Amino acid sequence: MFILANFFEAVAVVFNLVLTAYFWIVIAGAVLSWVNPDPYNPIVRFINNVTEPVFYQIRKRLPVFFGGMDLSPLVVILAIKFLQIFVVNNLFQLAQRIS
Repeated sequence: MFILANFFEAVAVVFNLVLTAYFWIVIAGAVLSWVNPDPYNPIVRFINNVTEPVFYQIRKRLPVFFGGMDLSPLVVILAIKFLQIFVVNNLFQLAQRIS
């Protein structure tokens, strides 16, 4: 059973790392939306390509424009934090119970 426990722990660690990396990419995308960056910069293009599809889905479903402010990055950050608290912690607890 320790193999299954190690598997769940590894999945939790990797999922947490992916969520943390995407958290910082969302922060960078929000900061880039405040300035006028060079749209041909590869880093700017990467950040926009990774974040805009998610932001678009949130903007389409929720009217999160208040006073001209786009709150879709905030919704994504809250979703990331929820997943880290709920899913990652439950995976760690499951791994501990199995071992």
